[in-house]
Amino acid sequence: MRILISNDDGIQAEGLKALINSLQEVENVELYVAAPDRERSAAGHGITVHRPLRVQTVDISFGQGWAVDGTPADCVKLAIEALLPEPPDLVITGINQGPNLGTDVLYSGTVSAAIEGVINGFQSLAVSLASYTYHDFALAQNFIKQLLFLVKKRGIPSGTLLNINIPAGQWRGVKITRLGNRRYINVFDKRTDPRGRIYYWMGGQPMDIEDDNNNDTDVGAIKAQYISITPIQLDLTDYRTIIKLQHWPW
Repeated sequence: MRILISNDDGIQAEGLKALINSLQEVENVELYVAAPDRERSAAGHGITVHRPLRVQTVDISFGQGWAVDGTPADCVKLAIEALLPEPPDLVITGINQGPNLGTDVLYSGTVSAAIEGVINGFQSLAVSLASYTYHDFALAQNFIKQLLFLVKKRGIPSGTLLNINIPAGQWRGVKITRLGNRRYINVFDKRTDPRGRIYYWMGGQPMDIEDDNNNDTDVGAIKAQYISITPIQLDLTDYRTIIKLQHWPW
């Protein structure tokens, strides 16, 4: 199995190294890495079209690696179209440091890199450790190795990726979830620089939405210490609204 690995935390990220180390232990796996040359978290699905992309070969003992001065989506697109000797069988992005839950998947470079794999017709997984301060990737490493065998046996439907969030510390099992509703408070911190000019620093804390205390959402599952697996499809069409709009007096 040929696997393309990417992320948004950058080519030197600990989560990326943990994912590589775990997959090296799997038999008959051919690994390639194409990742941003620096952190590109929250890059979304931006791609680089107004300047050239620069690629630097990275010395990785297991196989071939590239550091790309672009977005996570750039990395996967470039690897598939120009860098890999053969198309991948699977794209895995991560292991991200921090959760990718609910509506945050729209901003996430990790999820967007996996989406780029799906756009190009390849099975894809996005993997995140749902903590910014917990750095033990062992559970995520072991789970991804187990999931890899299931993916090989069962397959992932075309046009769908699996967004996987791993809780920090102890875990209670696996939940197949839907996306929660992730909203934030105090998003912008207004500050003044030494020259008296106002600027804004984006941050904020997630709101506790009642629906997201349910274990059937990815947010609720992580709160309850479950591994969350959310199938995400590329087709954003609202088919119910299509029917309603067809009855408008056009």
